[in-house]
Amino acid sequence: MKKGLIILLVIAPQLVLSQTRKITFPDVLPGYLTLVCDLHQHTAFSDGSVWPDIRVQEAILDGVDVIALTEHIEYQPHKADIPHPDRNRSFEIAKEYAKDKDLIIIHGAEITRSMPPGHANAIFVKDVNKLIIDDPIAAYREANSQGAFIFWNHPYWTRQKSDGIAELTEMHKTLISEGLLHGIEVANGENYSQEALAIAQENNLTIMGTSDIHGLIDWLYDIPNGGHRPVTLVFAKDRTEEAIKEALQARRTVAWFRNNLIGNENELRPLLNSCLESGDARYITDTRVLVAEIKNNSDAKFVLGNSSEYTFNLNSDLIEVPPRSSMELQIKTKEIKSSVVVVFEVLNAITAPGAHPEITLEFKIHQD
Repeated sequence: MKKGLIILLVIAPQLVLSQTRKITFPDVLPGYLTLVCDLHQHTAFSDGSVWPDIRVQEAILDGVDVIALTEHIEYQPHKADIPHPDRNRSFEIAKEYAKDKDLIIIHGAEITRSMPPGHANAIFVKDVNKLIIDDPIAAYREANSQGAFIFWNHPYWTRQKSDGIAELTEMHKTLISEGLLHGIEVANGENYSQEALAIAQENNLTIMGTSDIHGLIDWLYDIPNGGHRPVTLVFAKDRTEEAIKEALQARRTVAWFRNNLIGNENELRPLLNSCLESGDARYITDTRVLVAEIKNNSDAKFVLGNSSEYTFNLNSDLIEVPPRSSMELQIKTKEIKSSVVVVFEVLNAITAPGAHPEITLEFKIHQD
């Protein structure tokens, strides 16, 4: 009996983890699926520590819809132990392993250069071997000729930018003006850059968030204790490579990084409206205090600041709505009303450097 109990105690945490770790965000109406994408990852075929099948397994555990294994083209520290003259091999192994699984694998690679232009991911490529070119701009042109979507990786990386501030060089301006560079990471690994966000918005680049994982996702992002990998939420017309590429080109993305949602107003506001909604509302008997339910349909914990005319009975002006759950708010309405509108600033959503969007929730009163 004791032995069986011990086995149950060992297994139970794993069951709980498998049920709760999947990243969940609602679809955005009208007509767009919200696909969870991690488009910057490494394996032992460049400077990562795992085989490609591990990246597939991690993504399935996390509920990720789309991944790209973006091995460094020019940096191959394991080449003596894992010689692979065909630089498409990592993708091929992952693709084969995932063939019966609900996961899209996009073919990609990391063009790895000193600054400028630094590092960039080219995804939707056909043959990585053809990107082995000395001239960096020629490498970008070759990737574009293969139909690639290219985004600038960690432009604030202190090993290439000692002050940690992302800024455009003349070469980047050339790449953008020629249509060779399409996106930029505002969040990579454990870092976020508001300067990169400003560059994205000033130059019509797609906002990206990625894990850039080299080791194990669980270790770096503390998944067992509630952490999450950075991802790009892509709003696509359907669940295909073609639709994902179209959405990236149209800049329909939001980055999710350390519980912050980062994106342009046009993309972030519909997502917030899908994530947060008003629920039941009724007055406490013989009072003018309204008990109102706020529902959260997403994996993000929302931090809301009260911007309305009302004050609250149990809460300060700062409230938190837990992920995939709901909370009750007691609103002092001063008089009995049939509906109440409350405006919140969403403090863990970012639409521009230093800017947070507002969301309006209307509570319709249930009459006994």
